[in-house]
Amino acid sequence: MGKVIVVTSGKGGVGKTTSSAALGAALAQNGDKVVVVDFDVGLRNLDLVMGAERRVVYDLVNVIQGEAKLTQALIRDKRVETLYLLPASQTRDKDNLTPEGVEKVVASLKKAFDWVICDSPAGIERGATLAMRHADIAIVVTNPEVSSVRDSDRIIGLLDSKTLKAENGERMEKHLLLTRYDSTRAERGDMLKVDDVLEILSIPLLGIIPESMDVLRASNLGSPVTLADENSAPSRAYFDAVRRLRGEALPVTVPGERRSFFGKLFGRKAA
Repeated sequence: MGKVIVVTSGKGGVGKTTSSAALGAALAQNGDKVVVVDFDVGLRNLDLVMGAERRVVYDLVNVIQGEAKLTQALIRDKRVETLYLLPASQTRDKDNLTPEGVEKVVASLKKAFDWVICDSPAGIERGATLAMRHADIAIVVTNPEVSSVRDSDRIIGLLDSKTLKAENGERMEKHLLLTRYDSTRAERGDMLKVDDVLEILSIPLLGIIPESMDVLRASNLGSPVTLADENSAPSRAYFDAVRRLRGEALPVTVPGERRSFFGKLFGRKAA
């Protein structure tokens, strides 16, 4: 039975979809069978980042409403044979997602894949709560700025109250993925430092993705950055994050610094 990961954020534009694609591709490159599911109904973007926009025939809503079989909607990546995409609908709205339909789709995906990565829409509305509902693990994507961190704190509260795990009295495994980090700007006080973000959110640090044009270039090429250039700084950071996700005790190094956040990663417990 596969594990379900929700990649979520309180604020839009923090790199959530980019991270979903990059993490999914990195897991698949290790040989695991992975599906990345786009829950952002009406604002579909994951297919663009993964270079599959011209191959979309059926989508998540079609499957939920019985208009297509799950196997018809799944799109297999041409570069990594164990990587799949389940796209969102671009013409429907989030009301077309039903709790029963989402539960059925996720259950089917867990039987067929090692990892089910749910790319959640930003915020706290219906699509976001349905995306996190059946998650085993949550990755909270945050930029090092006050508004992004504050909104992520709200998302952490939802993860601890609106998921099946929470309702069953179980602890949701949560991780922080800090994106678009620039140590020079952080030192100048133009953005929050890693310590500041960890102090506010108090969840384990999965990785720090540096600010880089490589991410934008990869997205414009229709490729997860971990496939576009495995040796770029963002790619290495995502691959390291995947190793930690698998349970490897790998220290977190701040891009541009020599400091290690090993203790922060393994010493903190989720709120």
